[in-house]
Amino acid sequence: MRPLDDIAEEYNFLEGDERYRLLIELGRELDAMPDALKTDATLVRGCSASVWVYPTETEGQLHFLADSNAAITKGIVALVIAAVQDRPAAEVAQMDVTAALDPFDLKNQLSSNRTQGVPNMIALVQQHAARIAAS
Repeated sequence: MRPLDDIAEEYNFLEGDERYRLLIELGRELDAMPDALKTDATLVRGCSASVWVYPTETEGQLHFLADSNAAITKGIVALVIAAVQDRPAAEVAQMDVTAALDPFDLKNQLSSNRTQGVPNMIALVQQHAARIAAS
């Protein structure tokens, strides 16, 4: 997955439908998430589409798998994951992910239906991170 700063630079260069295409492309770049991990425990509540987020940890670094049944929503969760991917759990638990996503201005770029679940995606990622950091 590309660094969030690189994605933001490309996103800001684009307009309208090109931004949607970038989000769809980002969703396709996510690591494959096995169907067995798409459970009630990994489901993000409050999203208009189904979204799943699953954390793994290797050598103190969190690595998330994520998926959605909607292409643009999958791109949005890919943005959230790009902000936190391969960072220490304690750092992810404390970071301001919303601020990291501010350059994308998602609330003004996408319909409220598409962005309503973003805070829940962030909350689930940080809950996983806090749980892993505490163990």
